[in-house]
Amino acid sequence: MMQRFSHGTCPFTAGTRRTDEPYPGREALRSAGPVVLAEAPAGGPVAIVTTAALARVVLADPRFVKDTAWAPPEWDPRAAELEPTAAQALSLTTTEGAPHAALRRAHAPMLSPRRMRARRGAMRDTARGLLAERGEGPVDLMADFTTRYPLAVVGDLLGVPRAMLDEAVEACRRMFGDEADVAAAMGGFARLAATAMQHEGLARELRERLPADVTDEQVHYLLFTLLFVGQLTTGPALGFVLARVLAEGDGAQRSSTRGEGTGPGGDTAALVDDVLRRDPPAPFTLWRFSAQEVELAGVVLPPRTPVLVDLAGSADDPGAGPGPGLAFGAGPHLCAAVHLARAELVAAVDVLVGDFPDARLAVPAADLRRVDPGGIAGSRLAALPVEGLRPRECSGSS
Repeated sequence: MMQRFSHGTCPFTAGTRRTDEPYPGREALRSAGPVVLAEAPAGGPVAIVTTAALARVVLADPRFVKDTAWAPPEWDPRAAELEPTAAQALSLTTTEGAPHAALRRAHAPMLSPRRMRARRGAMRDTARGLLAERGEGPVDLMADFTTRYPLAVVGDLLGVPRAMLDEAVEACRRMFGDEADVAAAMGGFARLAATAMQHEGLARELRERLPADVTDEQVHYLLFTLLFVGQLTTGPALGFVLARVLAEGDGAQRSSTRGEGTGPGGDTAALVDDVLRRDPPAPFTLWRFSAQEVELAGVVLPPRTPVLVDLAGSADDPGAGPGPGLAFGAGPHLCAAVHLARAELVAAVDVLVGDFPDARLAVPAADLRRVDPGGIAGSRLAALPVEGLRPRECSGSS
Protein backbone atom coordinates (compact mmCIF):
# COMPACT_ATOMS: atom_id res chain seq x y z
CA MET A 1 0.00 0.00 0.00
CA MET A 2 1.12 3.53 -0.75
CA GLN A 3 0.68 6.13 1.96
CA ARG A 4 -1.26 9.31 1.13
CA PHE A 5 0.17 12.32 2.88
CA SER A 6 -1.79 14.87 4.85
CA HIS A 7 -1.32 18.60 4.20
CA GLY A 8 0.94 18.90 7.25
CA THR A 9 3.59 16.71 5.68
CA CYS A 10 3.13 17.72 2.04
CA PRO A 11 6.56 17.74 0.35
CA PHE A 12 5.43 20.43 -2.11
CA THR A 13 4.79 23.12 0.52
CA ALA A 14 6.20 26.62 -0.07
CA GLY A 15 7.94 28.46 2.74
CA THR A 16 11.14 29.90 4.19
CA ARG A 17 13.43 27.99 6.55
CA ARG A 18 16.92 27.89 7.98
CA THR A 19 19.59 26.42 5.77
CA ASP A 20 20.06 23.48 8.16
CA GLU A 21 16.35 22.60 8.27
CA PRO A 22 15.32 19.56 6.21
CA TYR A 23 13.03 19.79 3.21
CA PRO A 24 9.38 19.67 4.32
CA GLY A 25 7.97 16.17 4.55
CA ARG A 26 11.25 14.39 3.78
CA GLU A 27 11.43 12.41 7.02
CA ALA A 28 7.85 11.26 6.55
CA LEU A 29 8.57 10.32 2.94
CA ARG A 30 11.59 8.21 3.82
CA SER A 31 9.80 6.41 6.63
CA ALA A 32 6.73 5.65 4.49
CA GLY A 33 8.52 3.32 2.10
CA PRO A 34 10.21 3.26 -1.30
CA VAL A 35 7.06 4.39 -3.16
CA VAL A 36 4.71 6.91 -1.57
CA LEU A 37 1.47 8.47 -2.79
CA ALA A 38 1.05 12.22 -2.33
CA GLU A 39 -1.24 14.91 -3.67
CA ALA A 40 0.31 16.50 -6.77
CA PRO A 41 0.49 20.31 -6.87
CA ALA A 42 -1.95 20.35 -9.82
CA GLY A 43 -4.24 17.79 -8.20
CA GLY A 44 -4.54 14.03 -8.16
CA PRO A 45 -2.03 11.43 -7.01
CA VAL A 46 1.68 11.36 -7.67
CA ALA A 47 3.93 8.41 -6.88
CA ILE A 48 7.16 9.54 -5.20
CA VAL A 49 10.23 7.27 -5.23
CA THR A 50 12.18 7.78 -2.02
CA THR A 51 15.25 5.51 -2.19
CA ALA A 52 18.35 5.99 -4.33
CA ALA A 53 18.44 2.35 -5.44
CA LEU A 54 14.86 2.34 -6.69
CA ALA A 55 15.36 5.82 -8.17
CA ARG A 56 18.13 4.53 -10.42
CA VAL A 57 15.85 1.72 -11.57
CA VAL A 58 13.05 4.12 -12.42
CA LEU A 59 15.34 6.63 -14.14
CA ALA A 60 16.63 3.88 -16.44
CA ASP A 61 13.24 2.22 -17.10
CA PRO A 62 11.79 3.10 -20.54
CA ARG A 63 8.28 2.49 -19.20
CA PHE A 64 8.55 5.81 -17.36
CA VAL A 65 8.53 8.59 -19.97
CA LYS A 66 9.13 12.33 -19.72
CA ASP A 67 6.93 13.50 -22.59
CA THR A 68 4.35 15.69 -20.89
CA ALA A 69 1.74 14.55 -23.40
CA TRP A 70 1.29 11.69 -20.91
CA ALA A 71 0.34 14.07 -18.07
CA PRO A 72 -3.19 13.91 -16.66
CA PRO A 73 -5.37 15.80 -19.16
CA GLU A 74 -6.99 17.86 -16.41
CA TRP A 75 -3.68 19.34 -15.28
CA ASP A 76 -3.03 23.01 -15.93
CA PRO A 77 0.45 23.05 -17.51
CA ARG A 78 1.48 26.21 -15.67
CA ALA A 79 0.26 25.05 -12.26
CA ALA A 80 1.90 21.67 -12.76
CA GLU A 81 5.16 23.22 -13.99
CA LEU A 82 5.01 21.14 -17.14
CA GLU A 83 7.40 21.53 -20.03
CA PRO A 84 6.01 21.63 -23.58
CA THR A 85 5.31 18.19 -24.99
CA ALA A 86 7.85 16.52 -27.26
CA ALA A 87 5.59 17.33 -30.21
CA GLN A 88 5.45 21.02 -29.25
CA ALA A 89 9.16 21.61 -28.68
CA LEU A 90 12.19 19.48 -29.48
CA SER A 91 14.22 19.05 -26.30
CA LEU A 92 16.52 16.66 -24.50
CA THR A 93 14.22 16.55 -21.51
CA THR A 94 10.99 15.36 -23.14
CA THR A 95 12.02 13.26 -26.13
CA GLU A 96 12.54 9.51 -25.86
CA GLY A 97 14.08 6.75 -27.93
CA ALA A 98 15.78 7.51 -31.23
CA PRO A 99 14.99 11.28 -31.28
CA HIS A 100 16.46 11.64 -27.80
CA ALA A 101 19.55 9.60 -28.73
CA ALA A 102 20.14 11.84 -31.76
CA LEU A 103 19.97 14.96 -29.60
CA ARG A 104 22.39 13.50 -27.06
CA ARG A 105 24.86 12.59 -29.79
CA ALA A 106 24.74 16.18 -31.00
CA HIS A 107 25.26 17.68 -27.54
CA ALA A 108 27.72 15.22 -25.99
CA PRO A 109 30.95 16.22 -27.79
CA MET A 110 30.33 19.91 -27.04
CA LEU A 111 29.83 19.33 -23.32
CA SER A 112 32.43 16.62 -22.75
CA PRO A 113 34.79 16.60 -19.75
CA ARG A 114 37.69 17.40 -22.08
CA ARG A 115 35.95 20.47 -23.53
CA MET A 116 34.98 21.67 -20.07
CA ARG A 117 38.55 21.25 -18.76
CA ALA A 118 39.71 23.43 -21.64
CA ARG A 119 37.29 26.16 -20.50
CA ARG A 120 38.38 26.24 -16.86
CA GLY A 121 40.56 29.31 -17.29
CA ALA A 122 37.82 31.22 -19.10
CA MET A 123 35.29 30.32 -16.40
CA ARG A 124 37.63 31.55 -13.68
CA ASP A 125 38.20 34.80 -15.59
CA THR A 126 34.44 35.29 -15.83
CA ALA A 127 33.90 34.64 -12.12
CA ARG A 128 36.81 36.90 -11.18
CA GLY A 129 35.56 39.78 -13.31
CA LEU A 130 31.95 39.57 -12.16
CA LEU A 131 32.90 39.31 -8.48
CA ALA A 132 35.26 42.28 -8.78
CA GLU A 133 32.43 44.32 -10.29
CA ARG A 134 30.30 43.77 -7.17
CA GLY A 135 32.53 46.00 -5.06
CA GLU A 136 33.75 45.33 -1.53
CA GLY A 137 30.21 45.17 -0.17
CA PRO A 138 28.25 44.32 1.69
CA VAL A 139 26.70 42.94 -1.48
CA ASP A 140 24.03 40.26 -1.98
CA LEU A 141 25.49 37.70 -4.37
CA MET A 142 22.06 36.08 -4.81
CA ALA A 143 20.69 39.35 -6.19
CA ASP A 144 22.95 39.37 -9.22
CA PHE A 145 26.09 37.24 -9.33
CA THR A 146 24.43 33.81 -9.15
CA THR A 147 22.32 34.74 -12.18
CA ARG A 148 24.90 36.57 -14.28
CA TYR A 149 27.76 34.14 -13.83
CA PRO A 150 26.07 30.98 -15.22
CA LEU A 151 24.54 32.97 -18.07
CA ALA A 152 27.89 34.54 -18.93
CA VAL A 153 29.66 31.18 -18.93
CA VAL A 154 27.08 29.43 -21.10
CA GLY A 155 26.66 32.48 -23.31
CA ASP A 156 30.41 32.60 -23.94
CA LEU A 157 30.37 28.91 -24.85
CA LEU A 158 27.49 29.29 -27.27
CA GLY A 159 28.70 32.48 -28.90
CA VAL A 160 26.28 34.96 -27.33
CA PRO A 161 28.02 38.37 -27.25
CA ARG A 162 28.78 39.47 -23.69
CA ALA A 163 27.03 42.76 -24.56
CA MET A 164 23.75 40.80 -24.51
CA LEU A 165 24.22 39.50 -20.95
CA ASP A 166 21.75 42.01 -19.52
CA GLU A 167 19.15 40.84 -22.05
CA ALA A 168 19.74 37.24 -20.97
CA VAL A 169 19.32 38.19 -17.30
CA GLU A 170 16.08 40.03 -18.07
CA ALA A 171 14.74 37.11 -20.10
CA CYS A 172 15.36 34.75 -17.16
CA ARG A 173 13.60 37.14 -14.80
CA ARG A 174 10.53 37.40 -17.03
CA MET A 175 10.18 33.61 -17.22
CA PHE A 176 8.64 33.81 -13.73
CA GLY A 177 6.04 36.42 -14.67
CA ASP A 178 2.63 36.16 -16.30
CA GLU A 179 1.92 34.81 -19.76
CA ALA A 180 2.87 38.09 -21.43
CA ASP A 181 6.18 38.12 -19.55
CA VAL A 182 6.93 34.53 -20.54
CA ALA A 183 6.15 35.30 -24.19
CA ALA A 184 8.48 38.30 -24.08
CA ALA A 185 11.16 36.19 -22.41
CA MET A 186 10.93 33.52 -25.10
CA GLY A 187 11.29 36.25 -27.72
CA GLY A 188 14.41 37.44 -25.93
CA PHE A 189 15.89 33.95 -25.83
CA ALA A 190 15.14 33.52 -29.54
CA ARG A 191 17.13 36.70 -30.27
CA LEU A 192 20.01 35.45 -28.14
CA ALA A 193 19.99 32.10 -29.95
CA ALA A 194 19.79 33.67 -33.41
CA THR A 195 22.69 36.00 -32.59
CA ALA A 196 24.78 33.14 -31.20
CA MET A 197 24.34 31.20 -34.44
CA GLN A 198 25.95 34.12 -36.28
CA HIS A 199 29.10 33.95 -34.15
CA GLU A 200 31.79 31.38 -33.53
CA GLY A 201 30.76 29.11 -30.68
CA LEU A 202 28.96 25.97 -29.73
CA ALA A 203 25.62 27.20 -31.06
CA ARG A 204 26.88 26.89 -34.63
CA GLU A 205 28.54 23.59 -33.80
CA LEU A 206 25.27 22.24 -32.40
CA ARG A 207 23.42 23.33 -35.53
CA GLU A 208 25.92 21.37 -37.64
CA ARG A 209 25.67 18.26 -35.48
CA LEU A 210 21.88 18.06 -35.45
CA PRO A 211 19.91 16.08 -38.03
CA ALA A 212 19.23 18.04 -41.21
CA ASP A 213 15.45 18.07 -40.65
CA VAL A 214 15.77 20.06 -37.40
CA THR A 215 14.56 23.62 -38.02
CA ASP A 216 16.26 26.83 -36.86
CA GLU A 217 13.31 27.44 -34.55
CA GLN A 218 13.92 24.07 -32.93
CA VAL A 219 17.61 24.89 -32.56
CA HIS A 220 16.63 28.15 -30.87
CA TYR A 221 14.60 26.19 -28.32
CA LEU A 222 17.50 23.84 -27.63
CA LEU A 223 19.75 26.86 -27.04
CA PHE A 224 17.09 28.37 -24.78
CA THR A 225 17.18 25.26 -22.61
CA LEU A 226 20.96 25.47 -22.28
CA LEU A 227 20.77 29.13 -21.24
CA PHE A 228 17.68 29.22 -19.05
CA VAL A 229 17.78 25.77 -17.50
CA GLY A 230 21.53 26.12 -16.98
CA GLN A 231 20.97 29.30 -14.98
CA LEU A 232 17.86 27.96 -13.25
CA THR A 233 19.79 25.03 -11.79
CA THR A 234 23.36 26.27 -11.46
CA GLY A 235 22.39 29.64 -9.96
CA PRO A 236 20.74 28.31 -6.78
CA ALA A 237 23.40 25.61 -6.42
CA LEU A 238 26.08 28.30 -6.64
CA GLY A 239 24.49 30.13 -3.73
CA PHE A 240 24.64 27.06 -1.49
CA VAL A 241 28.20 26.24 -2.56
CA LEU A 242 29.50 29.76 -1.88
CA ALA A 243 27.62 29.93 1.42
CA ARG A 244 29.31 26.71 2.55
CA VAL A 245 32.75 28.11 1.77
CA LEU A 246 32.07 31.55 3.27
CA ALA A 247 30.69 30.02 6.46
CA GLU A 248 34.25 28.86 7.18
CA GLY A 249 35.27 32.49 7.74
CA ASP A 250 37.82 34.67 5.97
CA GLY A 251 40.77 33.49 3.91
CA ALA A 252 43.02 32.70 6.88
CA GLN A 253 40.30 30.67 8.61
CA ARG A 254 39.49 28.80 5.40
CA SER A 255 43.15 27.89 4.94
CA SER A 256 43.31 26.65 8.54
CA THR A 257 40.09 24.67 8.15
CA ARG A 258 40.71 23.22 4.72
CA GLY A 259 44.48 22.68 4.74
CA GLU A 260 45.53 23.28 1.13
CA GLY A 261 42.27 25.10 0.47
CA THR A 262 40.01 24.61 -2.48
CA GLY A 263 42.23 25.65 -5.36
CA PRO A 264 43.09 23.50 -8.37
CA GLY A 265 44.07 20.05 -7.15
CA GLY A 266 42.46 20.67 -3.75
CA ASP A 267 39.09 19.49 -2.49
CA THR A 268 36.83 21.85 -4.44
CA ALA A 269 35.23 19.12 -6.50
CA ALA A 270 34.45 17.08 -3.38
CA LEU A 271 32.91 20.15 -1.73
CA VAL A 272 30.77 20.85 -4.78
CA ASP A 273 29.60 17.24 -4.98
CA ASP A 274 28.67 17.21 -1.30
CA VAL A 275 26.64 20.42 -1.63
CA LEU A 276 24.90 19.11 -4.75
CA ARG A 277 23.97 15.92 -2.92
CA ARG A 278 22.60 17.74 0.12
CA ASP A 279 21.09 20.71 -1.72
CA PRO A 280 20.30 19.53 -5.27
CA PRO A 281 19.20 22.22 -7.76
CA ALA A 282 15.70 20.72 -7.63
CA PRO A 283 14.10 18.69 -4.81
CA PHE A 284 12.56 16.31 -7.33
CA THR A 285 13.23 15.13 -10.84
CA LEU A 286 11.15 16.57 -13.64
CA TRP A 287 7.86 14.79 -14.19
CA ARG A 288 7.77 11.26 -15.47
CA PHE A 289 4.68 9.24 -16.35
CA SER A 290 4.04 5.52 -16.54
CA ALA A 291 3.44 4.64 -20.19
CA GLN A 292 1.78 1.37 -19.17
CA GLU A 293 0.79 -0.43 -16.01
CA VAL A 294 3.95 -0.89 -13.95
CA GLU A 295 4.60 -2.74 -10.70
CA LEU A 296 7.12 -0.82 -8.64
CA ALA A 297 8.34 -2.12 -5.28
CA GLY A 298 5.18 -4.18 -5.01
CA VAL A 299 2.92 -1.25 -5.95
CA VAL A 300 0.90 -1.32 -9.17
CA LEU A 301 0.87 2.03 -10.97
CA PRO A 302 -1.83 2.49 -13.63
CA PRO A 303 -0.89 3.98 -17.01
CA ARG A 304 -0.31 7.76 -17.00
CA THR A 305 0.55 7.84 -13.29
CA PRO A 306 2.74 10.89 -12.53
CA VAL A 307 6.04 9.83 -10.95
CA LEU A 308 8.73 11.86 -9.18
CA VAL A 309 12.06 10.87 -7.67
CA ASP A 310 12.83 12.54 -4.34
CA LEU A 311 16.32 13.91 -5.02
CA ALA A 312 16.60 15.98 -1.86
CA GLY A 313 15.50 13.12 0.35
CA SER A 314 18.15 10.78 -1.01
CA ALA A 315 20.98 12.89 0.43
CA ASP A 316 21.19 10.74 3.56
CA ASP A 317 20.39 7.47 1.79
CA PRO A 318 23.38 5.10 2.12
CA GLY A 319 22.47 3.73 -1.31
CA ALA A 320 23.03 7.10 -2.98
CA GLY A 321 26.76 6.45 -3.36
CA PRO A 322 29.60 9.00 -3.56
CA GLY A 323 29.69 12.16 -5.66
CA PRO A 324 26.74 14.45 -6.33
CA GLY A 325 24.27 11.59 -5.88
CA LEU A 326 21.23 11.99 -8.10
CA ALA A 327 21.42 15.78 -8.43
CA PHE A 328 21.86 15.45 -12.22
CA GLY A 329 19.58 12.44 -12.60
CA ALA A 330 20.66 9.08 -13.98
CA GLY A 331 19.97 6.77 -16.88
CA PRO A 332 19.27 7.93 -20.46
CA HIS A 333 18.16 11.36 -19.24
CA LEU A 334 21.25 12.09 -17.14
CA CYS A 335 21.76 15.84 -17.50
CA ALA A 336 23.75 16.44 -20.69
CA ALA A 337 25.41 19.49 -19.11
CA VAL A 338 26.58 17.75 -15.93
CA HIS A 339 30.27 18.41 -16.65
CA LEU A 340 29.55 22.04 -17.49
CA ALA A 341 27.61 22.65 -14.28
CA ARG A 342 30.24 21.07 -12.05
CA ALA A 343 33.04 22.96 -13.83
CA GLU A 344 31.20 26.26 -13.34
CA LEU A 345 30.76 25.66 -9.63
CA VAL A 346 34.35 24.54 -9.08
CA ALA A 347 35.70 27.56 -10.97
CA ALA A 348 33.63 29.99 -8.89
CA VAL A 349 34.83 28.48 -5.62
CA ASP A 350 38.45 28.48 -6.75
CA VAL A 351 38.23 32.17 -7.62
CA LEU A 352 36.44 33.19 -4.44
CA VAL A 353 38.96 31.36 -2.25
CA GLY A 354 42.08 32.11 -4.24
CA ASP A 355 41.45 35.68 -5.40
CA PHE A 356 39.21 37.15 -2.69
CA PRO A 357 40.76 36.00 0.60
CA ASP A 358 39.03 38.72 2.65
CA ALA A 359 35.53 37.75 1.46
CA ARG A 360 33.26 36.74 4.32
CA LEU A 361 29.61 36.54 5.20
CA ALA A 362 28.14 39.88 6.27
CA VAL A 363 25.73 38.07 8.63
CA PRO A 364 26.08 35.00 10.85
CA ALA A 365 25.70 31.79 8.84
CA ALA A 366 22.77 30.86 11.09
CA ASP A 367 20.87 33.89 9.78
CA LEU A 368 20.87 32.66 6.18
CA ARG A 369 17.48 31.48 4.96
CA ARG A 370 16.36 29.35 2.05
CA VAL A 371 13.13 29.93 0.15
CA ASP A 372 11.08 26.99 -1.09
CA PRO A 373 8.80 28.18 -3.92
CA GLY A 374 6.65 25.07 -3.60
CA GLY A 375 5.78 22.47 -6.20
CA ILE A 376 8.74 20.75 -7.83
CA ALA A 377 10.87 23.89 -8.12
CA GLY A 378 14.16 24.01 -6.24
CA SER A 379 14.89 26.17 -3.22
CA ARG A 380 17.42 28.98 -3.20
CA LEU A 381 18.98 31.24 -0.63
CA ALA A 382 16.87 34.31 0.07
CA ALA A 383 20.08 36.35 0.21
CA LEU A 384 23.85 35.82 0.43
CA PRO A 385 25.26 39.06 1.89
CA VAL A 386 29.04 39.19 1.53
CA GLU A 387 31.63 41.81 2.44
CA GLY A 388 35.35 42.11 1.85
CA LEU A 389 35.19 41.34 -1.86
CA ARG A 390 38.61 42.80 -2.50
CA PRO A 391 40.76 41.09 -5.13
CA ARG A 392 43.97 39.70 -3.69
CA GLU A 393 46.18 42.41 -5.21
CA CYS A 394 44.09 45.07 -3.40
CA SER A 395 43.80 43.09 -0.18
CA GLY A 396 45.72 43.50 3.02
CA SER A 397 46.05 39.73 3.24
CA SER A 398 49.40 38.13 2.56
